[in-house]
Amino acid sequence: MTREQVEVAVVGGGPVGLMLASELALVGVKVAVFERRKERVAQSRALSVHPRTLEILALRGLAERFLARGTPLPTGHYAGLDTRLDFSALDTTFPYSLFIPQTLTEALLEERAREVGVALHRGYRVGGLWQDAEGVRLEGEREDGTFQVRARYVVGADGARSAVRTLTGIPFPGTDVTSTQMLGDVILAEPPPRPVMSLTRPSGGVMLVPLGDGVHHRIVVLSPGRQHVPLSEPVTLEELAGAVREVVGTDFGMHSPLWLSRFGNETRHASRYREGRVFLVGDAAHIHMPAGGQGLNVGLQDAMNLGWKLAGVLRGLAPASLLDTYHHERHPVGARLIQNTLSQTALMTQLNPAGMALRDTFCALLTQPPVNRVLAEQISAFDVAYPAPPLPAPEGLKVEPAVCGTRLADQPLRLEGGAPRSLYSLLHEGKWLLLRRPASARVELPASWSGWTSQLTAELSREVPGLGAWSALLVRPDGHLGYVSR
Repeated sequence: MTREQVEVAVVGGGPVGLMLASELALVGVKVAVFERRKERVAQSRALSVHPRTLEILALRGLAERFLARGTPLPTGHYAGLDTRLDFSALDTTFPYSLFIPQTLTEALLEERAREVGVALHRGYRVGGLWQDAEGVRLEGEREDGTFQVRARYVVGADGARSAVRTLTGIPFPGTDVTSTQMLGDVILAEPPPRPVMSLTRPSGGVMLVPLGDGVHHRIVVLSPGRQHVPLSEPVTLEELAGAVREVVGTDFGMHSPLWLSRFGNETRHASRYREGRVFLVGDAAHIHMPAGGQGLNVGLQDAMNLGWKLAGVLRGLAPASLLDTYHHERHPVGARLIQNTLSQTALMTQLNPAGMALRDTFCALLTQPPVNRVLAEQISAFDVAYPAPPLPAPEGLKVEPAVCGTRLADQPLRLEGGAPRSLYSLLHEGKWLLLRRPASARVELPASWSGWTSQLTAELSREVPGLGAWSALLVRPDGHLGYVSR
């Protein structure tokens, strides 16, 4: 048996686990990732990185890596409706969703993890978990024997069938699969004239997008006559092609499938995201129909929220009570995600006359910019705000309920006697940021904050809605507004 001791053990080496591990290693936490697969997954389950996720990547100086490999799309979809969501109207440096296969996302995040010193172990399957007042013990199997890990904290980033969640005993209530759809990554001999297609009729629904490799297309199809085919039944090329012909009238000459799969609308949400020294992130905490491409994005945002909090506690910079705020802040986000995807599922799967009439109504509503913006912000996660402060306010600063926990968009800062810098560039180290306004009264942070906070005198280049006059701002490591001094 091999033995290892770390500060944090992350179970699951997909994008969410790698993101979390990188956040911890960035500030010197000894962290190891244990992934049951020997190689990265070859198929790209997720294809979209939404605007807020691009922002959190920019908060750590990583966005350019992704932008260099993906394709910006200024619109998104809600339930495959004909009226698209307009991301270009959002207040962000990234007014688009980035089309990038999950295989690339995972590769880029693994590159980042290795750069900051994360130990990544592949072929490790966790089978036992015990925790006490001092830490957690994991045991399991690997190809050449068994392993044991002792960690101060464990994070389950191991997906919908999470071993960590099961071993910890966290309930995962929800609903089983009631509707299934098919997808295929195929070559098209006769692709449509427009590269992206979405079509819903009483005979079914089809979404088609190029995968970016210049060869394959992803086709997703809902066939009313096949909605109740069990997930265990393999998809054949003939079945997929026939279902597409029923909706579109052609199968585009599809051939040479790279991947064929069936997926369903199982929906579950962990009752709690923390049990003692064990935490859940991503699909280990919430699963749903992949509507609107939100699952991966919310998981990465979970990881950033937990990462800086664990790092602060482990480095003695914050009280252990800070860790409770992970559940308090992110569980409601997961609940809204579930509600959002259930709404989309109903619109996508009810193809009777009443369902089609409801789709037409929603399409008409989405032509109204304020309505469109509400759903675009929801899909993008720009509607997320944390109303309760994560820590007591430092002396000289206070909580402003109107703006507490709201996301700050990146923007240029006007510095005293220095070159302009962007707000997000000052958060690359994963610390808090104290912005002092020029000529304002000086705010002195207590010693407990100073080692965890970058400080700068600067002026925002534009107003923050609802903020008004201010003399100092304390910005959280995840780019949300913490505290204000007037």
